[in-house]
Amino acid sequence: MPLRRLPSWVDGSGPSYAKRADAMKLADEIAAQHGLDKTWVRRQIARVRQVPQAMERVLPPSPGSRARDWQQYRGNYLQADRIGAGVEFWRKHEALLARAQAQYGVPAEIIVGILGVETFYGRNTGNYRVIEALTTLSLDFPAAHPRAAARTAFFRDELAAFLKKCHAAKLDPFQLRGSFAGALGIPQFMPSNWARYGVDFDGDGRVDLSGSVADAIGSVANYFKSFNWKPGMPTHYAVSFDYALLDLPLLLAPDIKPTFAVEQFTAMGVLLGHDARQHEGPLALVELQNGDYSPSYVAGTENFYAVTRYNWSSYYALAVIELGEAVGQAMASNRVRGRESPARESPLRENAAREAASEDKSTRM
Repeated sequence: MPLRRLPSWVDGSGPSYAKRADAMKLADEIAAQHGLDKTWVRRQIARVRQVPQAMERVLPPSPGSRARDWQQYRGNYLQADRIGAGVEFWRKHEALLARAQAQYGVPAEIIVGILGVETFYGRNTGNYRVIEALTTLSLDFPAAHPRAAARTAFFRDELAAFLKKCHAAKLDPFQLRGSFAGALGIPQFMPSNWARYGVDFDGDGRVDLSGSVADAIGSVANYFKSFNWKPGMPTHYAVSFDYALLDLPLLLAPDIKPTFAVEQFTAMGVLLGHDARQHEGPLALVELQNGDYSPSYVAGTENFYAVTRYNWSSYYALAVIELGEAVGQAMASNRVRGRESPARESPLRENAAREAASEDKSTRM
């Protein structure tokens, strides 16, 4: 039997915060604002050592770094092993996924896509002590970051939420591991979202996002319902362009927020298929760069926007959606044929090919 690979833990290796006046001041502020025992909060912060790796990883890419590439990004997640793991996860937890969909209106495909992208269905939940990552980013967030002040405030709020949750649940803060940014559990919730959207879906009296798949599934579904997921609405539609009418700057100005009616899309040169033309509600033109090749585009609905509330990236959202679809297709093929079959290729690849073919024309317009 092969040996199981042990996690590579990242523990604080920098200076201790025990004797830093600003660290103890922050501890006192958290205790006062959230009604926590000051001695307990001080004791937790005093045990923390700085995590230099977290400080490095929050910095944005350097100018001139490699251009964004949707097809490459997609390839990181739409892989046979991840799709296969998704099928196994869905089969094992089909009843929970069905219950979550019935209760919250969020399709199993979206939940499966989220958990697959975030942690490979619980395999990779993070190797940092959450309290060390959050304390480091609360007190030593890199000043070189363009939004250092706002991000420092964000991580201080998350540290407070984490300590409050641990204190209430009688958890040792040093036993919880997560990402370099402090996200934890199978769904990688930040502590404030753990408190706000976490669901005790297995009925054991506590919200356990690390050890309970049921709680993870229910919490993801509850999260999307809270961000106005609309049952039955597609996430996006394929598009093509009438380049004589195309007003790309105006279409992209709202970014990924659904803003335009179908009629406005058509007037600005966006061609939609039959189902998309029947859509009720605003749409956004979502652009995904493909490195040196022409971009891919989709028409994002309010449900596409809801997926971006989990991670504010259109690349992330479409990877989640397509992974969930691929797992669902593999499940359906397995049921029909009694064996595994390759997932159907995404129509986005066809769309990218169409756009690449029309690259010369688009640059001339």
